[in-house]
Amino acid sequence: MLCNLPEEGLYAGDIGTVVEQHHVEGLETGYSVEFFDLLENIVAVATLPGSYLRSQEECR
Repeated sequence: MLCNLPEEGLYAGDIGTVVEQHHVEGLETGYSVEFFDLLENIVAVATLPGSYLRSQEECR
């Protein structure tokens, strides 16, 4: 993730899994993303615009 969202408990660099893609004509594509802790407990589910996310390929 590229941006801080402290109200969601999420910060730049957090890693999540995209679970759904949202297409709305005239708007940026959005994604529902699940974020987990080290014990694989879900800590947040957020719907975010694509510009808030970095792909796995960009991290390599």
